[in-house]
Amino acid sequence: MAATHDFEQMWRDLAPVGRSATSGGYHRQPWTSAETELRHWFMEECAARGLAVETDGIGNQVAWWEPAGTSGGSGVLTGSHLDSVLDGGAYDGPLGVVSALAAVDRLRERGFEPVRPLGIGVFVEEEGSRFGRACLGSRLATGATTWDAARELRDRDGVFLADAVEAAGLDPSAGLLSLDRVGTFVELHVEQGRDLVDREVAVGLASEIWPHGRWRFDFAGEANHAGTTRMEDRRDPMLTYAMTALAANKQARLSGQRATFGRIAVEPNGTNAVPSLVTAWLDARASSDDALAELVAAIERQADDRAGRDGTALTVTAESVSGSVAFDPDLAARLAALGDWPVIPTQAGHDAGILSDAGIPTAMVFVRNPTGVSHSPDEHAETADCLAGVDALADVLAELAGA
Repeated sequence: MAATHDFEQMWRDLAPVGRSATSGGYHRQPWTSAETELRHWFMEECAARGLAVETDGIGNQVAWWEPAGTSGGSGVLTGSHLDSVLDGGAYDGPLGVVSALAAVDRLRERGFEPVRPLGIGVFVEEEGSRFGRACLGSRLATGATTWDAARELRDRDGVFLADAVEAAGLDPSAGLLSLDRVGTFVELHVEQGRDLVDREVAVGLASEIWPHGRWRFDFAGEANHAGTTRMEDRRDPMLTYAMTALAANKQARLSGQRATFGRIAVEPNGTNAVPSLVTAWLDARASSDDALAELVAAIERQADDRAGRDGTALTVTAESVSGSVAFDPDLAARLAALGDWPVIPTQAGHDAGILSDAGIPTAMVFVRNPTGVSHSPDEHAETADCLAGVDALADVLAELAGA
């Protein structure tokens, strides 16, 4: 029962951090006071378990459990992230970290000691909500992105990433987290969808991640007076954007894929002025790399056609693109057999996908989400399902770190 109590207490401790008093959603952007508080919380929880935490120069963290007699070979890493999207839910990311700590408690209650090193990790800026690059911490740790490139990224206020990291009390010159000793990675995550609900099971494993990416669409026109400029004389980029948003919806529906314009910026952003520039960010996801390329190309083609009619200009920039990820099928089958859990795909990106692409055998454990809602204050998982996830993760870690 101790692990159950510890899980619920940790969840209560995290609940107020970065939470909006109006919406109930979370604002835990990286290198802010809320994220710093979470980083210190993780260190305290690990210290309470006798685990020393290594924090790298940008805020990635890992703590290893290595009892006497543990082999010096490759270890098993679990964990997730603690940052959130803007006004996000409580479970996306933190559930994986809290469950990892509770799983260690559960293993110790069972009298289990790992034969291989067992680590708990936290990757920074997984959501890409501040600097626009999803899974940035794990990309840097694996070498998929270089620090020289990342340091020049800017947030919405124009702050350079390097300056934000240093302002949070970190030192990028201290280096990045090494994953050389990680032989296997397992990430527990709340399901973002309703597959497990439809199957009437609390826990599942991942088979693959759909390819996905973010594209910036810049629609340039001509600023002018909203009252004195005749409709036929306008070069209005808002019209081009509006048609493009509708085209994205139609193309995604026709092909069975996903396309979302969830963020826009307008210049000069005046009520009584025709805009000079509309910048919009497309999030697109598809069942294959080819399908993703075809979806984005179809949207861009319609946008360009409309720009020609509106007298506007279109520039499309791919800001972050991740290819399809197929998790190790033998590993998934081996772990699924522990609890007769289903193996299902996901359309959401995860740090697990980055580590898998880096050649690290990787698995994901999903916990049922009763509504499927995610990236929203309404995101939820029942406590009983979360605890089932802790038990499942403990079983998985025992299988991997005890062999």
